Amino acid sequence: MKNINILFYVIFISLTAVSCDNDLEIEPQQDIDGSLALANEQNLDALRLGIYDESGQSASYGGYLQITNDLLGTDDQVTWDGTYIQPRQYIQKSVLIDNSFVGDTWANAYESINQANLIVDNLDVIESGEDTRDRIEGEAKFLRALNYFDLVRLWALPYEGGETNSQPGVPLRLIGYEDYSQPLPASRATVEEIYTQVLSDLDDAYNMLPEYNDVFADKYAAQALRARVYLQMDRFADARDAANDVIKNSDNELTNSFAQAFNNDADSSEDVFDFQVTNQTGSNSLNTFYASQDNGGRGGDIAINPEYMALFDDPANDQRASFFVIGDRGSDLTAKYTNQFANIPIIRLAEMYLIRAEGNLRLGTLVGNAPLADVNMIRMRSNASPLLGSLTVDDILLERQLELAFEGFLLQDIKRTQGMVGSLNYDDPSLVLPIPQNEMDTNTDIAQNPGYGS
Repeated sequence: MKNINILFYVIFISLTAVSCDNDLEIEPQQDIDGSLALANEQNLDALRLGIYDESGQSASYGGYLQITNDLLGTDDQVTWDGTYIQPRQYIQKSVLIDNSFVGDTWANAYESINQANLIVDNLDVIESGEDTRDRIEGEAKFLRALNYFDLVRLWALPYEGGETNSQPGVPLRLIGYEDYSQPLPASRATVEEIYTQVLSDLDDAYNMLPEYNDVFADKYAAQALRARVYLQMDRFADARDAANDVIKNSDNELTNSFAQAFNNDADSSEDVFDFQVTNQTGSNSLNTFYASQDNGGRGGDIAINPEYMALFDDPANDQRASFFVIGDRGSDLTAKYTNQFANIPIIRLAEMYLIRAEGNLRLGTLVGNAPLADVNMIRMRSNASPLLGSLTVDDILLERQLELAFEGFLLQDIKRTQGMVGSLNYDDPSLVLPIPQNEMDTNTDIAQNPGYGS
């Protein structure tokens, strides 16, 4: 018997048991027969819900991915004051191959991808209509694209705009395995091949998903992620146009104040896509590592340094310059994560304004709005003084640091603009994570990243 060793399947075992006339023999383990898991539309839809649960866990978008990007991407803006050695390796740029955070994030992403693959492979069980089939397939492909995009950005040398990008990426697995406990040998696809797959999935998701999909991914979530991907690729016209589509045609609006964009129990007007967290489900490890104990965290493992505060040109008025709390160790902590049960924003509308502004500025265009007007819209929402005169790309990159700090953008902005992390060049091997030890042990076809042995 093939087993699916995935925790979330317990959810739809109970659903099926309630809804079906025939009694089910439920095994005591958290494993069920693979044919049952994929036997009908109800179970396949439960599998769809499971991907959100899997991807939203601490090891991925519940916090580790964002923290990895921010700690690897900083030289002096924050300090790791916690006791965990794994994040300390990130900020010291000395990550070891057996780092458990690295292994957990990799494994969690591929579990999510495998679940998405199982859905795509078994769409023929859907009987309630083409719209339902499109929605389920679109959500699966959105989540597969999201996971692959962040895998390739962290585990491969950066995408270089205008180049062939034949550098090793990550394994490209597009077939679902019911028995995911088995070794799955696969060599590393190129970075170009991974980006091509990501864009293919997002094209499908955009065309298949509805304009509104409750708390799940809709077509504008797919378009917003596509804007982010295009920006990473230096495809500025495509990034600008995708962001403009989201701004103009989705129902999202900037919140009235900067603070209202965070610590929300339900999606705010600004959230294009969130992972849902409640006191019963979901994970918010951003709260764990960024918050004081009074706010549900560990006291302030990630302290904000004066070097970050010095980035603000209008600290007396800019709400973002005072959006901090004092941690248990006396350090400044970001106030973005003071509610341990808050949803985790993955894509905010503010990012779309900044992408549109950068695309327009680099290309000398005015699609949707003038770049200066877009940047000032973000600034004025936080009561910062508007910028005057000529706008530069550096102005927009700075605005991204002020607006999107501690949300997992720093390292990737440095890589795409070919900047520096302290004395390290953007493509330094120490800014790329090692292939985890477990993958190296079980996958005979994979090669390790430079600097981490064979």
